[in-house]
Amino acid sequence: MISLVTYMKKPFINIEGRKIGAEYPPFVIAEIGINHGGSVKKAKRMIDWAKAAGAECVKFQSHVIEDEMVPAAKKTIPGNAKVSIWDIMSKAAFNEKTEGELKKYTENKGMIYLSTPFSRAAADRLERMRVSAYKIGSGECNNYPLIEHIASFGKPIILSTGMNNIASVRIAVKILEKHKVQYALLHVTSMYPTPYDKVRLGAIKELQKAFPRAVLGLSDHSLGIYTCLGAVALNASILEKHFTVNKSWSGPDVPISIDPKELKEMIIGSRAIHQALGGKKLILKEEKPTIDFAYACVVSIRSIKKGEKFTKENIWVKRPGTGEIKAIHFTKVLGKKASKNIPVDTQIKLSDLV
Repeated sequence: MISLVTYMKKPFINIEGRKIGAEYPPFVIAEIGINHGGSVKKAKRMIDWAKAAGAECVKFQSHVIEDEMVPAAKKTIPGNAKVSIWDIMSKAAFNEKTEGELKKYTENKGMIYLSTPFSRAAADRLERMRVSAYKIGSGECNNYPLIEHIASFGKPIILSTGMNNIASVRIAVKILEKHKVQYALLHVTSMYPTPYDKVRLGAIKELQKAFPRAVLGLSDHSLGIYTCLGAVALNASILEKHFTVNKSWSGPDVPISIDPKELKEMIIGSRAIHQALGGKKLILKEEKPTIDFAYACVVSIRSIKKGEKFTKENIWVKRPGTGEIKAIHFTKVLGKKASKNIPVDTQIKLSDLV
């Protein structure tokens, strides 16, 4: 097992050699989830397109129906669907052989394969498949028996925290830390789609304050990529979005999914924002060429005779910034006398002052 590193000043987790944390580029998870609708062909097509968009990781869902739900679920219809959760998952569930095939297909493309287990049997299946890390969904954030079971494997865990508050997340974190696993917490709003005013990016900061040893991220259900990009500026190191190749496909998660073009833009944009973070308000040496033309310097605006006082009537500030006396020192020149005759439109030098 990789040693626990979350006790560092800036925590990170390590999945297959990819370090994920504030000091590293954002880790974007393209969640294929159940958007394949049970079609292996569609699933592989989405893997291909995610790879082409630059994604490092795709995530699926692992469903073992009989261990996940009781028959009463046949009468439970999610708010973003028209059929029962039992019917949705039964249609989309792959068997272990197929999941293993998709894992191999993903890894052969140099990508990381993740999957969310929704039951103990599904977690055991993924462990047999030798996954390198686990993603636990918001619905299981307070399913402490399942979290305990998955944490016992000793592998990195990314935990979504939708439909939970700090108090309930704290219990889950105690389990993760007891097992000394590397972990990340993703802020989530479990609304499909999530209105922008319900995304609450401020919760990332709240999670950071409550759990300083956690890597942070956002699993987003709002439309587009805007909120994910905004989350990077708040130290989100993981960004997860539902992904589809074609938004005309059927499925409860397709309407909130991004397509390959948006995925590519999110990857590029999140890395650009990450590179732009930090720093101090200083003058960079790289700004010197711009300073040379953009700054203004003290210049004569008419001919000045030796011994004449410098006033606003005979000096002012103009470009370029190559003169000895910059505009910020203009008032210090006023009242001084000219040491020699100075032609009009001449940059004033320190030696011109008496």
